Amino acid sequence: MEDVYDVVILGTGLTECILSGLLSVNGKKVLHMDRNEFYGAACASLTLEQCWKHFSQTGEPPEKLGNKQQQRKYSIDLLPKFSMANGKMVKLLLHTDVTRYLQFKSVDGSYTLKDTKVMKVPANEKEALASSIMGFFEKKAFQRLFSFLF
Repeated sequence: MEDVYDVVILGTGLTECILSGLLSVNGKKVLHMDRNEFYGAACASLTLEQCWKHFSQTGEPPEKLGNKQQQRKYSIDLLPKFSMANGKMVKLLLHTDVTRYLQFKSVDGSYTLKDTKVMKVPANEKEALASSIMGFFEKKAFQRLFSFLF
């Protein structure tokens, strides 16, 4: 480890990571440190074991959630994140090369809670007609909206 740096950044939240990336891309020597054993501060994605410790659970995670090797497959977001595909944030992440440490995934669907049941929000005409989330007149209006959009 070197002794001289242009900038020392403490914390690995999104703001600190972007700042660190911008400074290093512009030729600055940056020392970037965090007191946690994981990166990302409040926005971190943790393994099951890290999550278990983070929320002060005693003992080990239950065996029914998998053995040690399988538990590493968990990636639990402390704060789910959404980025618009062509937004400024994605362009900034690409510019700073932070994308080497990220994984992007398309959203599978939107869900809502109705009468204590989790229900998928319809994303097309077929789903809308089959869904019990809307009444008959709402489905007809939704169908007209989709016809207008597509």
